[in-house]
Amino acid sequence: MLETNIATQLKSYLGNLTNAVELIASYDDSDKSNEMRELLEEIATMSQLVTLRKSDDASERTPSFAIARSGKAANVRFAGIPMGHEFTSLVLALLHSGGHPMKLDEDTIEQIKALDGDYHFETYISLSCQNCPDVVQALNMMSILNPNISHVMIDGGLYPEEVEQREIMSVPTVYLNGEVFGQGRMLLPEIVAKLDSGAEAKVAEKINRKDPFDVLIVGGGPAASAAAVYAARKGIRTGMVGERFGGQLMDTLTIENFISVQETDGPKLTAALEQQVKGYGVDIMDLQRAKTLTTKEGQLTLELESGALLQSRTIILATGAKWRELGIPGEDTYRGHGVAYCPHCDGPLYKGKDVAVVGGGNSGVEAAIDLAGLVNHVTLLEYAENLRADAVLQTKLFSLNNVTVVTNAQSTEVLGADGKVTELVYLDRASDEEHRIALSAVFVQIGLVPNTDWLKGSVELSQYGEIEVDDHARTSMDGVFAAGDVTTTPYKQIIIAMGDGAKASLSAFDYLIRQDGEAS
Repeated sequence: MLETNIATQLKSYLGNLTNAVELIASYDDSDKSNEMRELLEEIATMSQLVTLRKSDDASERTPSFAIARSGKAANVRFAGIPMGHEFTSLVLALLHSGGHPMKLDEDTIEQIKALDGDYHFETYISLSCQNCPDVVQALNMMSILNPNISHVMIDGGLYPEEVEQREIMSVPTVYLNGEVFGQGRMLLPEIVAKLDSGAEAKVAEKINRKDPFDVLIVGGGPAASAAAVYAARKGIRTGMVGERFGGQLMDTLTIENFISVQETDGPKLTAALEQQVKGYGVDIMDLQRAKTLTTKEGQLTLELESGALLQSRTIILATGAKWRELGIPGEDTYRGHGVAYCPHCDGPLYKGKDVAVVGGGNSGVEAAIDLAGLVNHVTLLEYAENLRADAVLQTKLFSLNNVTVVTNAQSTEVLGADGKVTELVYLDRASDEEHRIALSAVFVQIGLVPNTDWLKGSVELSQYGEIEVDDHARTSMDGVFAAGDVTTTPYKQIIIAMGDGAKASLSAFDYLIRQDGEAS
């Protein structure tokens, strides 16, 4: 079943097992069950420490399988065939169940083991979702570490009845003990923090004890990563604080214009960046949101939402951007229930249904093309008179027979019933006539807005909310630099953001040298 190179690689990984692992399968005579059984039988031949048996529990989902360390409870289950983005989740579950060390610090491991209570998690995913594996892998690790925690990954495409019954309209959607726990990408520390009420205070206290930095980078994307590497290579004390490592990059499916790399994707590039940044000993503080930036007597202070304070001689702002919202009635009401921003993640949930894409730039047209292969019909709405996407994308779009393009369309309201989106209302800007489209989902693809709300009054911002920078990445605040999509630098591209980060870091280092020179 597995391609030769993947099978060879998996067999090599399984050589790291130190304990026996049991695969416990629930299957019948269906095609998907046979496909799952074929996969499991192939895996079982790759290591003498892996065995396979059929479950005698008729209550389990079929097809599904559990992974358990020999003699231990089977707390990790896959209801589906974990290929695509979830294949890594399968590999890690095998390795971790078989005794291979997890890449977690001891404090986090002890915190998970100390969680009191019974936690049964269910995560609904789609195999095309690049954010789902982070959640699946985090909950699997927790289930292996703590016997009171269990987790099952459920492929929504394989269990459409459950998706319909639970009205799941975005992935990943996580249930805890039968109740919705969260939606969207969540990292392990974030999940643990929701279960451990005292976690945030503990982290804040730990951050407060840190000595001042020479360079503190605020952000976690390509610009922040490049800045961190360039600063650390100068041998100065470097810190990096942000909401999530990778930023927007984690939501990027295909990258084909990163020079010297033929093709990659956001999660892969993020992993490579994180490995390099950690290799230089940068102090990374993840899952932290910045609140205020102040300066006093040459010392910059960054306050976090957790209440923690960080001090640094220089700061590089690389907080990136987020999806721009429509800002119309119904958008907030039906967010995650038909209003979506990631066609790759949530598109499979609307198979055979009618949807709309709002936005006629590259991202909007690419979304419409992708969705056209899954859904019944796509209506693309563009505010301007013409689409703004590249010609090659428009040619592909207009070749599809299940796509309708509407220009001069101003979206005005999202309507719904029983907690689901049912219609999108738009205004024809040429005739002032109102129209309604019956549909099941609206995918918003109208660009990005910089993450600078917290900086208003601190540094000078453009009319679009971007940080004003000069050709040395300097901002209006002494000792503060900025890089990437959050700035006025044109052309929001990964490679440009990285160059920006390097430039900001070199400028910060030059600033420190001059400050030290003046002090002496």
